Amino acid sequence: MLLKKKISELEQALDQAQTYTEWEQVGSELDALNGMDLWKIDNASPDYNYELIRDQLQTLRGYMNEKRIEPLMRLLRVGLNHDLGNMGNSNLYGRAHVGTKKLIEDYVDQVCTCLEYICNAQIDGITFGDKLDFFKDTRRSFGQPALMLSGGATLGLFHIGVTKALHEQGLLPKVISGSSAGAIMAAMVGSHTDAELEAMYDGDDWYSDAWRFNGFLNGITGKGFAQQKQLETFLRRNIGEYTFEEAFERTGRHVNIAVSPVHQHQKPRLMNELTSPYLLMWSTVLASSAVPILFPPVTLTAKDSDGHYSPYMPLQKWVDGSMKSDLPRQRLMRMYNVNYFIAVQVNPHIVPFMVSDQKRRATNLISWPRRALREEIKFHAAGTFDFLRSQVSNEMGHQLLDHAYNIVAQRYYGNVTIKPRYTLEHYQHMLRNPNKERWNWFRLQGERATWPKIAIIRAHSRISQTMTECIDKLKLQRQRRQEGKAPALKVVRK
Repeated sequence: MLLKKKISELEQALDQAQTYTEWEQVGSELDALNGMDLWKIDNASPDYNYELIRDQLQTLRGYMNEKRIEPLMRLLRVGLNHDLGNMGNSNLYGRAHVGTKKLIEDYVDQVCTCLEYICNAQIDGITFGDKLDFFKDTRRSFGQPALMLSGGATLGLFHIGVTKALHEQGLLPKVISGSSAGAIMAAMVGSHTDAELEAMYDGDDWYSDAWRFNGFLNGITGKGFAQQKQLETFLRRNIGEYTFEEAFERTGRHVNIAVSPVHQHQKPRLMNELTSPYLLMWSTVLASSAVPILFPPVTLTAKDSDGHYSPYMPLQKWVDGSMKSDLPRQRLMRMYNVNYFIAVQVNPHIVPFMVSDQKRRATNLISWPRRALREEIKFHAAGTFDFLRSQVSNEMGHQLLDHAYNIVAQRYYGNVTIKPRYTLEHYQHMLRNPNKERWNWFRLQGERATWPKIAIIRAHSRISQTMTECIDKLKLQRQRRQEGKAPALKVVRK
C-alpha cells in the first residue's frame, strides 16, 4: 500500500516537473521502484539483436584499449548503422521512464568516445585531410536526423519547448523543416546562434504582436480576415533580414520552409540554402503562414548581392505550406541524407486523431482490426477527394478539394512523434497573440512532451551529432593551423 502511494506521488511529481533534471531524477526513482532498473541491465530481449551490439561494443573497446586506430577506423567506417540490431525499436523505450537497455547506451557512448578520440588525437600517418574524409564519408553513409515542425497557428509555441529540450541535451538536429507556424519557429531557431537561443527560449526580447484582425468586410472581399502587414512586422523583427544562405552561414542550421502554390500547375516547394539561397527567410515564412481566408497569397522577396530587395518569381503567389507539405520527408531525405525524423505535430485538426508511436507500431492481433479500419478509411477518403478535385474546374473549389485531399493523404508521423495533449484551453489560445505568459505555458508543455522521448532520440541521433561536431572541429583546427595558431596535439601510433 505504501509502495503504491509512493509511486502515485512520484507520477504526479513527474507530470509537474519544471526541468529535465528534475524529471529525470523522479523518473529514475520510479524506474527503481517499478523494477525497470533490472530490466535495463538485462541485455537479452526479443526486441533487438543484443548479441550483435554486444559483439560490436567489445570489439570497439578492444581496439581502443590497445590503441589500434587503423582497424578501429575501418570498423567504424563500415560497421556503423543508425539502427544497428534494431536498437531503435520503440518497444525498447516505452517501458522505463528514463533510458533503455544499458547495452544500447554503452554502445552509443563507446562509439562517440572512439569518434572523439580519432578527432582529437594527432595520429601518426593520418592527416587532417584523412580525418575529414573519414568523418564526411562515415556521416554520409550513416545519415543524420531532421526535426520537422508542423503548422498550428499560436499552438506552434509548443515547438519552442521541443527545440529547447533537444538543444539542452545536445540533440537539436542541424536539419529543421517547418510549415506555417512551424516555419516561424524553424526560422527563429535557424537565424539565432547557440548563444542567442538561450535568451530566445526565455521569450524576453521578442516582438509578440503577430495577429491583428482586418474585420469581416476585408475578409469576405479577399483581403484576409487578419492583417498580413502585422504578421510581416512580427516575422521581420523576430527572424531578421537574413536570406537562407546568410542564416546558414551564421548558425550552421539547414532551415527548410514549405510553401504551397496558388495555381494548380505549380508544385509545392521546399525553400532552403540549397534551392533558394538568396530568398529572404521572413518572406518565405510569411507565405508559409498565409492560411487561405485568414491571409491573402504572398509574392516572395529575394535579396541581391548589393542588399537590394526584388520580387522572386513575381507571377507566382504562395500560401500555407502545411496545405500540401506539412512534413516534407522525401525531399529532406534527398537533399540532406536524413535517416531519422523527429516530427512535432500541433495541427489542431490532426492531433486529436493521432495515436502513440507504440500503438501505431503495435503488431499484436488485437490491434489488427483497428489499424485495418483506419487505413481503409484513409484510402477511400483520399480516393474520393482525388476524384472530386479532378472533376472541378473552378479554381477556388479545386483549391479547397486539393487541401482536403492533402490533409487526408499526408503522413503526419515521424520515426518519433512529439505532440501535445489538447484541451479546450488550447483551442482558445489558437489565434491569440503569443504573449510572454502563453510563451512560457506552451514552452513547458513542449519540454514535458519531449523529455520521455530523449532516450530514443539520443540512441538515433547522438552518433551523427558527434560526427558533425568532429567535422566542424577539424575544419576549425585546419584553419588555425594554416594561420599558425593550432595547439600541439599528442601523437599516437596507429
